Amino acid sequence: MRRQTVERAIQGDHDAFTELASASMDRQFAIATLILRDVDRAQDAVQEALVSAWRDVRALRDPEAWDAWLHRLTVRACYRLAASQRRRDLVELHMMPDPMPDRSTDFSLSVAERDRMEREIGRLSLDQRAVLVLHFYADLTLEQVADILGIPIGTAKSRLHYGSQALRETMPDRPTVPSGQVGERTA
Repeated sequence: MRRQTVERAIQGDHDAFTELASASMDRQFAIATLILRDVDRAQDAVQEALVSAWRDVRALRDPEAWDAWLHRLTVRACYRLAASQRRRDLVELHMMPDPMPDRSTDFSLSVAERDRMEREIGRLSLDQRAVLVLHFYADLTLEQVADILGIPIGTAKSRLHYGSQALRETMPDRPTVPSGQVGERTA
């Protein structure tokens, strides 16, 4: 069914293209947001990718490659926006977590851990973020990631390795509370 929709879009059927774009938009937006770390720029990247897709859909030779092709267009749009956008100053609020609560009842810790992970991912280079997002979030193989990014497989592996290593170094298994912080008892 999807193949037929892609084939209709390739033939210029606007409704078929709209159906494909609507089905892909949330995933492309999530990928762009994770890569760019900015919701507004992510929306711009997805819009740019979809405009490019509509303009060039007739060049798509294999209807089965729709998803990979759209990923490629989205990632390229992310790279263009990142290159053209001046670096923004970020203001971060550093909060110390409470001492280790019972994980089965405290959901705020998982939210805090997720927020911290997102900040740490944001500190990676754009190249490393793109590989990590496509591999772990989009669940693509490294071969597919390399193809989408237009890089050798060894480069994709290297970026995955160094990006993962940087995250491991900055993300200990458990958050720690420095001495003298909230919740610590003194004798």
